[in-house]
Amino acid sequence: MVIAIDGPAGAGKSTIARSLARRLGFTYIDTGAMYRAVALWALRADIDVEDPLRLEQLARQAEIEFAAGESTVRLNGEDVTAAIREPRVTQAASKVAAMPGVRRAMRVEQRRIGAEQSVVMEGRDIGTVVFPDARVKIFLDADPQVRAGRRAAETGGVVDEVARELAERDTRDRTRAEAPLTQASDAEYIDTTGLTPEQVEEAILKIVRERTSNGKGTH
Repeated sequence: MVIAIDGPAGAGKSTIARSLARRLGFTYIDTGAMYRAVALWALRADIDVEDPLRLEQLARQAEIEFAAGESTVRLNGEDVTAAIREPRVTQAASKVAAMPGVRRAMRVEQRRIGAEQSVVMEGRDIGTVVFPDARVKIFLDADPQVRAGRRAAETGGVVDEVARELAERDTRDRTRAEAPLTQASDAEYIDTTGLTPEQVEEAILKIVRERTSNGKGTH
């Protein structure tokens, strides 16, 4: 079973998806981490993050792994969980993720993972492009200033600067030609602005129960 969670940066996707996966015994897949891993490899290999052909090659060669019950991200066998969160990687990842060839390569990988195990997968295009037939689709959102505050608290950044970066990223995500950030027509919209992570999780679990109580079970 695939639970697809989409939404802009700072909406709470990672926190909720990780907790939800743990609770359901599913594997948590952070698709953003996959693009970060490709960006990290590109930076290490001194490849221009604006070079679509080289980046697509890299994305096709990258072996990115996640394990059930863990938050570890492995790239070609190496634990890169901490390395992909470095500021320079964050900056590069946004550009790498906009490359159509990279998105196509990652989509193949994401579908392979989802076909092998039950997952909670979060990103920008999971419910619209990667798994359009997912039984449970969620679109998380929040007030832009609240999103900036959350991200600043995570990274130790200045709220105003983070707000500006998020606004730029939102524009890039929503206007890119390949798989832009949009809400799937059959996704449940949840505004997390005034909610605790626990409240959001309970709301999603309720949706999961509703959508899987038709005799098919949860797997």
